Amino acid sequence: MAQAEGVSGADAGKRWRDLKKRAISAAILGPGALLCIWLGALPWTVLMAVAMAGLVWEWVHLCGLRSRAMPGIAVPVAVFVACAFAVMEMPAVALALLVAGAIATWAGAGWVRRRDGRPAPALWLAFGVLYIGIAGISLIELRHDNDAGRANVLFLIAVVWASDIGAYLVGRMVGGPKLAPAISPGKTWSGAVGGLLCCMLVGALTAAWSTPLRDDMVKAALIAALLGIATQVGDLLESAFKRHFNVKDSSALIPGHGGLLDRLDGLIAAAPVAALMALSMGYGVVLWR
Repeated sequence: MAQAEGVSGADAGKRWRDLKKRAISAAILGPGALLCIWLGALPWTVLMAVAMAGLVWEWVHLCGLRSRAMPGIAVPVAVFVACAFAVMEMPAVALALLVAGAIATWAGAGWVRRRDGRPAPALWLAFGVLYIGIAGISLIELRHDNDAGRANVLFLIAVVWASDIGAYLVGRMVGGPKLAPAISPGKTWSGAVGGLLCCMLVGALTAAWSTPLRDDMVKAALIAALLGIATQVGDLLESAFKRHFNVKDSSALIPGHGGLLDRLDGLIAAAPVAALMALSMGYGVVLWR
């Protein structure tokens, strides 16, 4: 989800013009996601299946192909097969199959031409398999930890949302120098700092609510900062994708937010970081311990 550009006083009326749509979309989608996290691994897995379906559909269409015909169909097939093995608690096999699927997608797409006669973007299709698939496997693995999964996924989601909201609000209110004008002219340094501080605060408060120990709050703020940086990198990466494909939004599925890739760009980047930390800490341990 993109952080926004700060504007001058003359443009104050336009500054929040998309806020209503964003708030309505968040109010509809947010509670459903939180409910799935809270209810358990199965509802969360179902939600992930729906999200992965939407993400791969958008990616294939960005590449100018259809997801129901070759070579576009290779992307959802590779992602869903890999995620199925993650559900079966076989993450190593899932990752190996994902890499194999990306290679097969790249090799197969190299022999296909689009309807306009141009070659299919084989490398972009293969990258989409890894980009979306690794995030899906990470999110499934995080929640399937029966002891710490709920707390870890709630922490991750809270931090990503806080980073996005903080960047949006501070970027709109303060403005200032651009963060990466060649990639996304709307992003500002003030928004980046605001998002980072906001996610650290929310991370600390989430830890305090879950495990009320002072040391946990400090560690949680540092972990949140790392995840917040990953979130903003994902935001910039998605902006670079859209610039490459020459589109404003990945789709129009979510009013005020564009598509799922626009909405979940930060989570896609932060989820693998959180999963690696959870793996290093061991089963049943919350991320901020």
